[in-house]
Amino acid sequence: MSEAKTVCVAFTGASGMPYGLRLVECLLDAGCRVWLLYSQVAQIVARQEMDWQLPARAAEVEADLSARFAAAPGQLRVFGREEWFAPPASGSNPPGAMVVCPCTMATLAAIAAGLSQNLIERAADVVIKEGRKLVLVPRETPYSAIHLENMLKLARLGVCILPPNPGFYHHPKSVQDLVDFVVARVLDQLGVPHRLMARWGEEEPDHG
Repeated sequence: MSEAKTVCVAFTGASGMPYGLRLVECLLDAGCRVWLLYSQVAQIVARQEMDWQLPARAAEVEADLSARFAAAPGQLRVFGREEWFAPPASGSNPPGAMVVCPCTMATLAAIAAGLSQNLIERAADVVIKEGRKLVLVPRETPYSAIHLENMLKLARLGVCILPPNPGFYHHPKSVQDLVDFVVARVLDQLGVPHRLMARWGEEEPDHG
């Protein structure tokens, strides 16, 4: 896995856990190394939206998802919220990119203010200062002026603001199709190849 692209993924307490979990699955399937972080409220959202009992212990989450997605040994690592010696906490070992999916407005505001009060915020701060790709997938509606100003501040720093707004021109037939549309856009931002859906002007991908 030494040559694999490393992507840090963070789950926060916004609605949209299916996006985040599918993203992790696709990154692992593409051969990426994944560092996963998650907030306490993300555990509540996982249970509410997916009937998934997201364990409080990072080691249990790592074992669960590694088995579920058939990850190679060491391909998926999960870190606790206060695990300050984890690789993504330092600019000496930053990931190639980071995605906060789904991203709460509180997390987005904290990143915009550079607060770094937990590992998710610190990891995002590191990615920004080291000039790596940061993608935020904010799930809220409507946006207030505060939300928009925070997004604009981050966008001007080069952060990609990617709201989970699925399109319908590909004639989705299921909720999974809508989830895959958004995850495909995130993967495109990361430069990770996928066959989740046909690109504009191309034939439908063969999933078989």
